[in-house]
Amino acid sequence: MVIRHIRRIKNKFASIVRSIFRKKKDVKIGLYGPVNSGKTTLANKICMDWLGEELGKASSIPHETREVMVKEKVTVRDNGKSLTFNLVDTPGIATKIDFEDFLKFGMKRKDAKQRAKEATRGVIESIKWLDSMDMVLVVLDSTKSPINQVNITILGNLDARNIPVLIVSNKIDVKRSDTTRIRNAFHGYDVIGVSAKNGDMMNEMYKMLLKKI
Repeated sequence: MVIRHIRRIKNKFASIVRSIFRKKKDVKIGLYGPVNSGKTTLANKICMDWLGEELGKASSIPHETREVMVKEKVTVRDNGKSLTFNLVDTPGIATKIDFEDFLKFGMKRKDAKQRAKEATRGVIESIKWLDSMDMVLVVLDSTKSPINQVNITILGNLDARNIPVLIVSNKIDVKRSDTTRIRNAFHGYDVIGVSAKNGDMMNEMYKMLLKKI
């Protein structure tokens, strides 16, 4: 009896969420995560798959993306289902941005300081955009430990706003990748392992995206 009641509540809630997405004109799905987790690479892959064009420039240098970038009217389809949304790629979240970190990549001191300022503004802008998100893909580097202040802060902010989350464990093409470690670290969240660079498991990610919405 109790189980049936809980199930009815869940089904009703899911129906309300679906109706909201159907009525809303501009659904926004954001890519959030720490620096160099592959958010822009993932954004480019999604845009190439469904629009035939990329969104932004990806680089191994930290904070390549320092402004929020939006690609409108991305339509994902699978098995007769479809979803049209605005894809929002955000600057990497960091608790500390030091211009000296950029010097290691051969940047001049003046350019490094400017990049640090722009990166700091980008983090602030990313957080401001959270309130307009309908869903967020939290992109994590599966070759690194998932337990850190940045990841916990991102997920905590999303939970506080009741924003639906799908954790994308990126870089599964790298030998030391470990998606299981991310699943174990964040119980209760849906997790999908992908390689945004090679396109591995992207179809499975699209299926999960449509299923969640």
